Order: sequence, then structure tokens, then C-alpha cells
Amino acid sequence: MRTTVDIPDPLYREMKVRAAREGTTVKEIILEAVAQKLRTGKTTEKPEKRIKFPVVRSKNPGSLKLGEEGVYDYIPFP
Repeated sequence: MRTTVDIPDPLYREMKVRAAREGTTVKEIILEAVAQKLRTGKTTEKPEKRIKFPVVRSKNPGSLKLGEEGVYDYIPFP
């Protein structure tokens, strides 16, 4: 099947150089990359970093009532 894909010039030039170095074609490099992507199913995106909230220790959990100003007594802010 034929399809059209717009590839940025710098990426295409890099593929042509690799194809020449490996003695293959740009088409083969593209097909190999697509096949590998489909086999592994991995994405190149990095997962979002989780936010770490400060932990306020208490001798009696659930009893600490913090208002807007009280939080500064327990958690140091820069």
C-alpha cells in the first residue's frame, strides 16, 4: 500500500545518511521503525512526573486541623 508522509528535512537527511552507512534504503529504515513501534507498543513520550506532597506527621492521625495560616507552622516554605 502506498501512503504519503511529510518528514522534516533534517530527519530525512539523517535517515538517508544512516541508510547509506548501513547499505539499505530509507524505505527499509521507515518500515523497520514502524514495525518495531508496533511490536513493542512503547511510546517515546515520558510519563508525567508525580507530584510529591509534604507529609505532616501526627501522634493522633486525623486530629490535626490546619487553617490557611496554621500550615506554615508545620511545613517550611521557601
